[in-house]
Amino acid sequence: MKKLFLSQIAIAVLLGAGAYTASGGDNWPTWRGPDITGISPGGNPPLEWSETKNIKWKVKLEGDASNSSPVIWGNKMFFQTSVDTKIKDDTPTPEQAPMFGSGGGGHPGGAPGGPGGRPGGSGRGGRPSGGRRPGGFGMSMSKPTTQYKFNLVCMDRKTGKLLWEETVSQVKPHQGHHGDHGFSSFTPVTDGELVWAAYGSRGIYCYDLDGKKIWSKELPTMSTMFGEGGSPTLAGNAVIVLQDQRGESFIFAFEKKTGELLWKKPRDEETSHATPFPVTVDGKLQVIVSATNFIRSYDVQTGDVVWQCSGQTRNVIPTPVVGAGIVYVTSGFRGNALQAIKLGGKGDLSGSDAIVWQVNERTTPYVPSPLLYDGRIYVCKSNDEILSCYDAKTGEPHFVEQKMDEMDGVYASPAVAAGRIYYVGRKGVSYVLKPSDKFEVLAVNTLDDKFDCSPAFVGDEIYLKGKQNLYCIAVSK
Repeated sequence: MKKLFLSQIAIAVLLGAGAYTASGGDNWPTWRGPDITGISPGGNPPLEWSETKNIKWKVKLEGDASNSSPVIWGNKMFFQTSVDTKIKDDTPTPEQAPMFGSGGGGHPGGAPGGPGGRPGGSGRGGRPSGGRRPGGFGMSMSKPTTQYKFNLVCMDRKTGKLLWEETVSQVKPHQGHHGDHGFSSFTPVTDGELVWAAYGSRGIYCYDLDGKKIWSKELPTMSTMFGEGGSPTLAGNAVIVLQDQRGESFIFAFEKKTGELLWKKPRDEETSHATPFPVTVDGKLQVIVSATNFIRSYDVQTGDVVWQCSGQTRNVIPTPVVGAGIVYVTSGFRGNALQAIKLGGKGDLSGSDAIVWQVNERTTPYVPSPLLYDGRIYVCKSNDEILSCYDAKTGEPHFVEQKMDEMDGVYASPAVAAGRIYYVGRKGVSYVLKPSDKFEVLAVNTLDDKFDCSPAFVGDEIYLKGKQNLYCIAVSK
């Protein structure tokens, strides 16, 4: 076991050491939860909280504030960190990609509740300088000169106590990153027996839930404009890893227990950070990946492209959502797109009747993913706190560009629990909304931290990972 890099600063409630049994509502195994949709299957988390209300525990985090969202199985919580060792390293590394050149680029984050200023987006985000950067975040692209420890962290979700922490790699990163995130802005995934953590150019690692390393695989060194990010996905017996970059791009499938390479397919794509979305169509498991040139669906068994469809913008970060036989895909960098595409097609669906409806208004997100719930799809404008809601069947707007006035920027993807919608803002303000054809605010809550990671919900608790602290929010008893 490696040296502890997480210190506990406060625990309001300590529970006994009795056995804990996971049930359907006790797990949040991937980024955005059980179905990668942001919907909690059960529980009744608080409507209101603050630094002095409904905080069960709060722990101080160390590292470079990477936007790795927490995942949970039973009593164990996992996330990734990178920690500067301050050890100088003169080893030559590849040249860093230019800040604003051709060939794409983007911010890691759809995944993990991502990064990025507002370069090139719509609305207030259409400024190459990065626009307004909430919380003082901004560009920090200088090439590293010291080694970092890339860690996988396991905590007791009931108490905030560190259970174990493993350093998977210690190396000097070959390129910098945007100042809004760190070197480990990837969210792990677990199935309750194993946990998989991808670190981009540093490879992918598999551990058991007690911190024993099972396997690891190297991945190609990436060249990106603003740094690396994006989360792996479980699809059947495969772990799917995406590497869209300025050089050769690929999608990989590894056998989840052994690490055997099942298939590897080249992708004619620029940098993107959307998390692959698994879905079963006509009895066959596919994985849908959104990107600049085409959204594509791959056969999980063979890696062959089942269908593809054009129509998105550059540097895609939001991850698709699926419901009622339709996949909803959106993007908002140097353009805007929200498409509803009927599943079941084959080949190139661009311009076909498979596109049920589409919206190209300046209402679509750059970083946060959409929310599909109760027959409505919700999207933020660029990375702004401006919300629009469309009918999921027809694309007709219920409301457009409603401002969450007290919030200041959004990277975290929204979630639903107990029939309430939760939006977490970058400067610590969270909105709780009523699902409705109208914009209805139930509560506004504030914490003394900055948040780019997406929330996790288990039972009656919310877990919010900030730049400095990790919070467990639950009704005080």
